[in-house]
Amino acid sequence: MRPDGDPEPDDYGLPHVDVVVPDDARELERDMVAYHREERRRRRRRRARRLARPVTRFGVAIPIIAGALLVALLSGVLMTAFGPRPVPRPTGAQLAPRPSASPGKLGGLLPDREVALVADGRTTTPLQDLRPGVIGIVPPGYECESVVAELAGRTQQYGLNFWLVADPRPAGGGKATSLKELKACAGTAHDGAPLILEDREGVLAAAYAPEPGTPGPTGTGLTAVFVEPDGVVTEIVRAPRPGPKLTGRVEALGTG
Repeated sequence: MRPDGDPEPDDYGLPHVDVVVPDDARELERDMVAYHREERRRRRRRRARRLARPVTRFGVAIPIIAGALLVALLSGVLMTAFGPRPVPRPTGAQLAPRPSASPGKLGGLLPDREVALVADGRTTTPLQDLRPGVIGIVPPGYECESVVAELAGRTQQYGLNFWLVADPRPAGGGKATSLKELKACAGTAHDGAPLILEDREGVLAAAYAPEPGTPGPTGTGLTAVFVEPDGVVTEIVRAPRPGPKLTGRVEALGTG
């Protein structure tokens, strides 16, 4: 309207707008509340769009990929926790009929005794069925070494078994390595799965390992017994070290 109150359009040609200005500003309170409510909704929608933009940029592909990765991760964890335990790989070879030495000696078969294979339970197993592969005899107070993981990985690489067994013979005031400690040591191997044996009578240790408390690395290190597919013990290595030499021994056993 014109300043003089004329209802005709003003000199600028703007359309007529019916504006009512209340005498009391409190009458606008309801409109202000509605305005602020709408502004809050608008801000929430803008925030949601900003947060969802990285996901929605590629459509539904990202949520599907993320879901698949989550399912794969959960499956891996469940398989690790509840999957089947490792079992010895069977051999079709017959026991050597006339080995060059008596059982329990280098060049002979393993002793004609039994041990327990510890997995979900305990399974009695003849020692002479532990073939082909490497038996690691752990002395009392053994501090798990990298050679355990090395032997586990190399034996798996060449399709062999790897067993761990504790020497139960007393060594002064030291205690024999417990099954719990033995399993923890086996768990350090990421490229293979050592099988746990329980030899309460110490048959293997008495036949192949040095007396507990023997000075030097041979008394505190692992004893590795190499068993051919025909059951013959071809090597006894005390305190082996990881490296090409040990790899060559395992390879010769696996390809022999």
